[in-house]
Amino acid sequence: MAWADSHCHVQYEGVGAEAVEAARADGVERVVTIGTDTEESRKAIDVARQLDGVWATVGVHPHDASEGVEGIIPLLREPEVVAVGECGLDYHYDHSPREVQRRVFAQQIALAHEHDLALVVHTREAWDDTFAVLEAEGVPERTVLHCFTGGPEEARRGLDAGAHLSFSGIVTFKNADDVRAAAALCPLDRLLVETDAPYLAPVPHRGQPNRPAWVKVVGEALAAVTNVTVDETEGVTWENTERVFRLA
Repeated sequence: MAWADSHCHVQYEGVGAEAVEAARADGVERVVTIGTDTEESRKAIDVARQLDGVWATVGVHPHDASEGVEGIIPLLREPEVVAVGECGLDYHYDHSPREVQRRVFAQQIALAHEHDLALVVHTREAWDDTFAVLEAEGVPERTVLHCFTGGPEEARRGLDAGAHLSFSGIVTFKNADDVRAAAALCPLDRLLVETDAPYLAPVPHRGQPNRPAWVKVVGEALAAVTNVTVDETEGVTWENTERVFRLA
């Protein structure tokens, strides 16, 4: 086994191919790079074409929901694409109107169903509406609540809906007891690990641009929380990432 970073942004400035190569040398052999609008989704596909062990997603982030989904639809059949997203709701910034966010989120859930792809969900300060839209549209079998920031209650709601929980460097933050409590109750077969690079570098790297190699740091923190070995965490998150995204 090796480590798999289930969510990062290789195409963003500050990450790039060199970071993927460095991660591979450090035992991180699979990376899923995430699209957030039409342009970034195209870039993610290009990166996945160029680099071994990298796959892409195609999606419209709630910040960019006003863009609509039309631009990403032609990209969904590219062989490098393994999921729709990240998509969802973000009521912290409200860069797009909330009603537009909900509509575009629902449309992307429908696209995941139509194309039999995984769904990668971003939710911030919008749990009730996130679960309401998912319930209304039907939760895709392979759904990931990425960068999970909720506590035990939200974790149970997500798990009861059939979703997987993906934990980032936040699990290492001093003030993230709720997130650690959520991780502690997550069944191992629903657990994923991510960096969200270049964001959310884990302790002791906070304040630096995050990198896929540090997914191991997140995994070590998860192992401590879930009371299993680091090797077991590495193995189950590798297998779960492979299954959820159908990586070959």
